Amino acid sequence: MDLEELRKLCAILREEGLTELTVEEGGQRITLRRAAVAAPGPAAAPPEAGVLIRSPVVGTFWSRPAPDQPPFVKVGDRVVPGQVVCVVEAMKVMNEVRAEVSGAVEEVLAEDGSPVEYGQPLFRLRVG
Repeated sequence: MDLEELRKLCAILREEGLTELTVEEGGQRITLRRAAVAAPGPAAAPPEAGVLIRSPVVGTFWSRPAPDQPPFVKVGDRVVPGQVVCVVEAMKVMNEVRAEVSGAVEEVLAEDGSPVEYGQPLFRLRVG
């Protein structure tokens, strides 16, 4: 494995928010690790703007657990801390995104199947 390949793997590790990546090729195995960084929780905005739930990773936004199932939440639904509101798929890994506060879903800010960036707002909640 050459330096350029290692740089590409490091970039994947960083861009996807991974803490560990193992690759086996031609009988060689390499594991890259980095310190875990806490995923951002919902950021409090001014009270009139509600609370945002943001994407913890770069990936694809999925509003439902499977194509033939209903969405985790929709506008008007009440959520409680720890409740799964969506998943963000990154490198075939489904990352559950959970509410950290109680409230009502005011707005879904991402489209099902669309790419999302790290920290991108996915939902707006009205707390209380």
